[in-house]
Amino acid sequence: MSIVKITRKGQVTIPAQIRKKLGTDFVEITIREGEVVIKPVKKLGGALQKYAIKGKPIEEVMRMEKEAMANAFREKHFPD
Repeated sequence: MSIVKITRKGQVTIPAQIRKKLGTDFVEITIREGEVVIKPVKKLGGALQKYAIKGKPIEEVMRMEKEAMANAFREKHFPD
């Protein structure tokens, strides 16, 4: 077990020995029954599968997702 600090930006650093055991640079984070669950993701494509749009490069999908998030934020916090 390791205890890590959450930064002001909401970031945590996974200790090197744990990252090495996971064998990946990507993890999926979920909340289950009030606990944070971190699972290794072997391929980034697997983590992004739900966002995949056939025939679109990942950069385009990420740009579209970023725009959608910005629009949702504006609509919630700055309604007309």
